[in-house]
Parts: sequence; structure tokens; C-alpha cells
Amino acid sequence: MLKPVMELYLVRHTTPDIAPGICYGQSDIGVKHTFEEEVAALRPKIAHIEAASFHSSPLQRCLLLAQAVAGGQHEIQQDARLKELNFGDWELQSWDDIPRGLLDEWADEHVKLAPPNGESFHDLSLRVQAFVEQLTHQGAGVHVAFTHAGVIRALTGFALGLPLSNVFRLHVDYASVTKLIIDIDRDRPLMRVGFVNR
Repeated sequence: MLKPVMELYLVRHTTPDIAPGICYGQSDIGVKHTFEEEVAALRPKIAHIEAASFHSSPLQRCLLLAQAVAGGQHEIQQDARLKELNFGDWELQSWDDIPRGLLDEWADEHVKLAPPNGESFHDLSLRVQAFVEQLTHQGAGVHVAFTHAGVIRALTGFALGLPLSNVFRLHVDYASVTKLIIDIDRDRPLMRVGFVNR
């Protein structure tokens, strides 16, 4: 007898339209002129997915991709828990303009420390785990979530049992797909990694 499982495909947004060296997380950045090409390259990676629920960060760089892929065939559920890390007062500043001592302190302890008026990576991890937990309560099924690199790293690292301080070693390309598989027939669902960064 097959065990009930939930499949979660995490799709990173396409290339954002922002200059290099600018800090952005929850700022609502648009997409580059290469958007259509990146969508075309993504389609074969997810063409096999059927009868899936679509979820998206409400930020336009994710929502535009979700809408392009859905093509009006799927309802897209927007969920703020799928947003990127909130960098607070640092949003849209040049990394070079952020005081070096403050930036170094945050970089050393980014899991626990938040930028001024932002959130820590631990906070992000908790909110995205809550998103997945809510999905598992719906039972077996297939879900596609259009989201950000921080979210994908946090969930993939959680599935692998990695400390949050190490998940930035996971490379996540724009318009890439990562698959998580969750066994839900147990007291505590077991999350496994199907593949990363395809």
C-alpha cells in the first residue's frame, strides 16, 4: 500500500530588474526583459506536474511568474509567508552604504539577528515551516509554490537537517525548481528532498 505523500515544488522567481549590489528582500521589484525567455526555459521543468495547487509570494516577481505558468488554468493562492527575508531599513540600499560594522555583525549572526526593523533568518524559517505544516493538514496532494531563494534554502535545509547557518551553501538559480516530498502518515510528517535547483 502506498503511503500518502505531499509533493511540494518550489519555483524561484525569474531575474529581478534591479541593479547589482542593492539590498532587496520584501521590496516589490519587477522582472527583467528576459522574463519570457526564462518562463519558456522553466516550462519543461514543470510540464509533468498535474492537478496541482498553485501558491505564490504576493511580490510581483513571483506572482507574474505564477500567472504566466498558470495561464488562467489554476487559481493562485497568494501567501505572505512565501515572501523573501525582510531586510527592514536596509531595503533598496546599496550594500556598500550600510555601515560596515553593523553589516559584519549581522552577517556573523544572520540566523538570530535581524536588520533594523527587519526579520532574522530564523523568523523566516518559522513562517515558511508554518506554511508547509498548513499544507500537510490538507492531506496528500501536489503543490507548486512560486517563491524566493531564502524560502527555498530554508525549507531545503530543514528537510536535510542542516543548521540554518549553512543553508546559504545551497545554490538556487532564478527560475529553478526544487522538489520536496513529505510523508504525512505519521505523527510528525517527514520531509525529504526530491531534487534541488533544476
